[in-house]
Amino acid sequence: MPAFLADENVSALLIERLRAEGLDVVAAAEIASGGTDRTLLEIAENDNRVLITEDRDFGELVIRQRLPAAGVLLLELDRLSVEQEAERATAIVLAETDRLEGHLVVIEPSRIRIRPLQS
Repeated sequence: MPAFLADENVSALLIERLRAEGLDVVAAAEIASGGTDRTLLEIAENDNRVLITEDRDFGELVIRQRLPAAGVLLLELDRLSVEQEAERATAIVLAETDRLEGHLVVIEPSRIRIRPLQS
């Protein structure tokens, strides 16, 4: 089971839900409040944590710029309520546990996309 670093834009409800499922989730606000995207990516990589974010810039950093990452979980769920977002993201994390590390996983309301990261 991967460990996670939740970006500051990730809802407290999602963090609570993942922790309630027994997952190791550290909130960026707890350890690196105001950290840059690169800083958060570096922390996640160094601690072998999959980064959870709503910031599309991370896709650019790990795919185009090929910055190292243990994995990135990008939430593109803007049209959903916070409750629906937490429910959808938690379900995907639990269902796709084996495919989160080493991948960019984009969660949308009706589909997910999984792309391997460069090693």
